[in-house]
Amino acid sequence: MDQGDDGDGQTVDAEYAIRIAAGIGAFTCEEWDGLAGTTRSDAENGYNPLVSYAFLSALEDSGCAVRRTGWQGHHLRLENGQGTLLGAVPCYLKSHSQGEYVFDHGWSDAFERAGGRYYPKLQCSVPFTPVTGPRLLVSRGQHSGTVKAGLAEGLKAVTERLGVSSAHVTFAQESDVDVLEAAGFLHRTDQQFHFVNEGFSTYDDFLATLASRKRKAMKKERREALADGISIDWLTGKDLTERAWDDFFAFYMDTGSRKWGRPYLNREFFSLIGERMAEDILLVMARRNGRYIAGAINFIGSDALYGRNWGCIEDHPFLHFEVCYHQAIDFAIERKLKVVEAGAQGEHKLARGYRPVIMHSAHYIAHPGLRNAVADYLRRERREVERTSEYLEEHTPFRKDLEE
Repeated sequence: MDQGDDGDGQTVDAEYAIRIAAGIGAFTCEEWDGLAGTTRSDAENGYNPLVSYAFLSALEDSGCAVRRTGWQGHHLRLENGQGTLLGAVPCYLKSHSQGEYVFDHGWSDAFERAGGRYYPKLQCSVPFTPVTGPRLLVSRGQHSGTVKAGLAEGLKAVTERLGVSSAHVTFAQESDVDVLEAAGFLHRTDQQFHFVNEGFSTYDDFLATLASRKRKAMKKERREALADGISIDWLTGKDLTERAWDDFFAFYMDTGSRKWGRPYLNREFFSLIGERMAEDILLVMARRNGRYIAGAINFIGSDALYGRNWGCIEDHPFLHFEVCYHQAIDFAIERKLKVVEAGAQGEHKLARGYRPVIMHSAHYIAHPGLRNAVADYLRRERREVERTSEYLEEHTPFRKDLEE
């Protein structure tokens, strides 16, 4: 696009305009729901509840992802000359690098030691959520390639016009990364561990794919996790009462405060998602002596289960693995979901039937010197990530005879 500025914070050309929306509320719900993959009725495009209007608006309306917390909404709108929404990017102006799970602290430190100003930066992601999903969102009925290319170029133009150091598109789908690379973004990879449902009808079908020793170890772990009178409940839909959220929030705050120092999400956020998207939520809750003692929250997509936060107020051997990983596999098999994404990092997931998976992000660095340094670093990092993934794949618990 041959772009200029119309004096109202808008990057425009004769046909298209990129506008900055200061919050998700600048979109109507109907506009956002018209973007591919953002509603359950659009399952053919791979519905991801974490890019839904309900989830993103709950983050902002609760005060979790707002300017005060360092997540100032700068969502991109690509419009035609008549003001019709063609595509969008969930985007935030960030004053720090917390809550992102793709770490660029080394880049910021190096740039600022050299006299540069790394913050603010643009962060194109779902706040506090290390889950792969669409980032270049296209309105249904529009030409995907054209709109995505326009969004990528628009993101670069906004970065330059705002005078910020960089734009980061994290946990992006590979198809989005391809478009961003073509626009001059740098490609970064990382690793997570996902369970892949190979058409299992029962949990025993899954167990049959494991080596005998690993299968026995997993059965033993699950028995021990539920010793001491512990039982598991699945809560979704109308079962997500305010009392259940009170219990889960106590777990989240207790574990989060000890692990991170300051949890990102507040109590109001959980009430809002309970009101707005209850059918897309699974709470796995552990009960002992008539009360809940631990839980994990998951989000249900059209073909995937996305595990997010966990917490507990009692420590029991293996309970974390049962609530977060084994129960998620049970649910995915029952609901015939293809994948469980159980969050960032964690090689301990490997022994529980989760496989190493390469994750992708794309980064536009405005300063040539910083860009060259980061590009060199990312070339080496990608090779290391690939080698590590290959090594871990060789050490999965699956039967080798099934992989030949």
